[in-house]
Amino acid sequence: MLESGASLGPVEVAYETYGALNASGTNAVYVCHALTGDAHAAGHHGDPSRPGWWDTMIGPGKPVDTDRFFVVCSNLLGGCQGTTGPGSVNPDTAVPYGLSFPLFTVRDLVSVHRALVAHLGIRRLAGALGGSLGGMQVLQWAIDHPDEIAAAVVVCASSRLSAQNIAFSAVAREAIMRDPDFQGGDYYGTGRAPDNGLSIARMMAHITYLSEESMREKFGRRLQHGDAPRFDFDVDFQVESYLRHQGEAFLKRFDANTYLYLTRVMDYFDAFADSAAAGAGSENTSARFLVVSFDSDWRFDTAHSREIVRQLQSRRAPVTFREIESPWGHDSFLLDIPEYHRTVAAFLNRTATDVGV
Repeated sequence: MLESGASLGPVEVAYETYGALNASGTNAVYVCHALTGDAHAAGHHGDPSRPGWWDTMIGPGKPVDTDRFFVVCSNLLGGCQGTTGPGSVNPDTAVPYGLSFPLFTVRDLVSVHRALVAHLGIRRLAGALGGSLGGMQVLQWAIDHPDEIAAAVVVCASSRLSAQNIAFSAVAREAIMRDPDFQGGDYYGTGRAPDNGLSIARMMAHITYLSEESMREKFGRRLQHGDAPRFDFDVDFQVESYLRHQGEAFLKRFDANTYLYLTRVMDYFDAFADSAAAGAGSENTSARFLVVSFDSDWRFDTAHSREIVRQLQSRRAPVTFREIESPWGHDSFLLDIPEYHRTVAAFLNRTATDVGV
């Protein structure tokens, strides 16, 4: 049952695990992925050149140490990498849901995570962590069910999107939905999909994940072919080639309808909007929060993280805040940044020791 009152089922969930669950079921860490992530967070499936999206963070001796923790990462509800979403077949109609898939919320994403936790025999999470949309899920989970998580790590996230962030997502959705091949979301099996719209949406979003400094360092005004400009409308600058590549590569692994749904989930997210949020930091909870931002992230800048901290402190939740220096913008949460990794490792290890893991 979704927060809206709509029902959905059956729900399949694709997930990966790393490490081993201890006998008491208390050493588990749940990883929540961001907008375009999936369940493949770490390691590789036979090809070392294609590691999981957070392989820098998860593994033996890494900040989320799989020699100590049992790590779970699942593809989100509404996803397109094995979990039930708009591309799945509706059992009532025998055709893919498309836009008949019900709208859902971050709280619904958490409900599916909690069901998987119960299925796996996990008694209580030693930690949950995520960046961007992943951080939003961790925040909602720890607010609504603070006694289920010992350590909540919220990285470069927001408790609610600004008008600017909603605007970026609105333009991305318009690019998809105005593509002639969108077909009202019922493009499955037709041989045509809104590839142009989805690639443009990805190109625009990718700009917001990088800082101006990182783009200047990576591309500057360097030309793609030779030293002289071509003076035409084809790709001429290296940054144009990079964005086009990002857009085209994205088509191989992502579904346009999933992009619509998950960006809308982020738009409507407002973690502290209702009375349920008052549960965070109550006297009977031991949930601890680490909130991390990066100084060059302008998509969810440090002000977003400080607002999360302010709200948690007003509810007496134990919270630690760190702003990390990085030139790489919003994407910093995916990268091997020593201070960032030390901060996360120390927080998780301290909490794990306190709870006997």
